[in-house]
Amino acid sequence: MAFVTHQFIRTISSTALRNAAIKHVTIIGGGQMGAGIAQVAAATGHSVVLVDTSEEILKKSAKGIESGLKRIAKKKFADKPEAGEEFIQKVMKNVSTSTDAASVVPGTDLVLEAIVENLKVKQGLFGGLDKVAPEHTIFASNTSSLPIADIASSTARLDRFGGLHFFNPVPLMKLVEVIQTPATSQATFDSLLDFSKALGKHPVSCKDTPGFMVNRLLVPYMMESIRLHERGHGSKEDIDVAMKLGAGYPMGPFELLDYVGLDTAKFIIDGWHDMDPGNPLFTPSPMLNKLVEEGKFGKKTGEGFYKYK
Repeated sequence: MAFVTHQFIRTISSTALRNAAIKHVTIIGGGQMGAGIAQVAAATGHSVVLVDTSEEILKKSAKGIESGLKRIAKKKFADKPEAGEEFIQKVMKNVSTSTDAASVVPGTDLVLEAIVENLKVKQGLFGGLDKVAPEHTIFASNTSSLPIADIASSTARLDRFGGLHFFNPVPLMKLVEVIQTPATSQATFDSLLDFSKALGKHPVSCKDTPGFMVNRLLVPYMMESIRLHERGHGSKEDIDVAMKLGAGYPMGPFELLDYVGLDTAKFIIDGWHDMDPGNPLFTPSPMLNKLVEEGKFGKKTGEGFYKYK
């Protein structure tokens, strides 16, 4: 009887979660990704609270969101500037900011993290918020390289924890990778899929494997391009041209590395190498390591594989 009662309660809980649409979203991290997700969520009628450590960061985030909306309004309401201004104001009313996540989380349906790619920092964040979030609240990470299960391990809601990996720039990129760990309930996963669709995105279902789908293919491709260059089998310029004209890619691998950030690429490949040192696809690159040591991270520093000054 106890088993039946327990199963009945779990069924009711899962059904309630599946039927409850995500309406209020708390986004932790006011950087480019977090602000982009906030913009899209607010524009699709969700109530959004953007959280970061300082008011200065949040003011910059809000300004960035408003600028993004102005670009959309200029195209969407080219002949009706007043309607465009009304659109901007309506969306901005859906966005609020806070420097205190713990005070916001008790009223939210989804907590989505878009902070630094550091496992301990993410675990500390979710471990603390788990104590104050309601039972129905779903947790999700926007990580591009860390295992979702490892991040979720700091909480007691493994069944209500998944991944939502957006792509930069969020307002323009249609794809969202929705990640399900072995412990993620189907109700939670379905809610994350539905939320992604409500944002006007195209979700794909992913298992909790290194890099999920896109980065699992993309990062080894970029690393093999560097190795090809290291072996003297092609210049970076010719490799970029070959992939653009031969494979139809909009950017060559070295251009893409500079855009993504060489420090980010190194962080990802080093982490994967630590997890699976025997995998040749995850072998670090001496050339990449040297550039990062010299502070040449790509476009954001003015120099990487190419110079931008």
